[in-house]
Amino acid sequence: MPHDTRILAVDDREENLTALSAVLDALPVEVVPVSSGQAALKELLSDDFALILLDVVMPGMDGFETAQHIKARPRTRDIPIIFLTAAGGASEQAYRGYAAGAVDFLTKPFDPWLLRAKVSVFVDLHRSNLELRRQAALLRRTIAGNGAAGAGQDGAPDAAACEGLLPELDRRLTDVEDALARMRSGEPADDLEARVADLRLALDAFSAGS
Repeated sequence: MPHDTRILAVDDREENLTALSAVLDALPVEVVPVSSGQAALKELLSDDFALILLDVVMPGMDGFETAQHIKARPRTRDIPIIFLTAAGGASEQAYRGYAAGAVDFLTKPFDPWLLRAKVSVFVDLHRSNLELRRQAALLRRTIAGNGAAGAGQDGAPDAAACEGLLPELDRRLTDVEDALARMRSGEPADDLEARVADLRLALDAFSAGS
């Protein structure tokens, strides 16, 4: 049965794609293999991915150019990219890879345990982000519903107070969503815990007044 977490593997050599799928078979992920940058961009048009494993040296569109296209699209710019390349010239390629938006860089032949460990981190992050986004969407619907209900209730003594809390609750929720977006793009989000705590305080105040 397919897993809900998908990883896009891009490499022009079939044996490398087979090796990647075998290494990641122990993880609860679905590996989608493609053999070119063009095929990767086409796959990304309609499907969502937790991570992209991208070969650097490919005929036609190489990994760097592919990454630039991925990062230029609003739909895909936040998907983490791990570059995979042969050991020769790794330092220069690593610099270009990070400049193109990569979050990590591994040389071939890669250590299977290391690759699984790195992929697991991004899979866990992806699932946490999805859960927080689901909760955020539910919270926004709740805010909208309570705001409308509070505005229309006659004689409810706490309705005005609850309605006054809605903008602050919405602002703090936006702060949490911004921190999550930074995490997905590989940027540090050290303030996420504090943002969540602030949101919790606003939720408690809202619950007490509703």
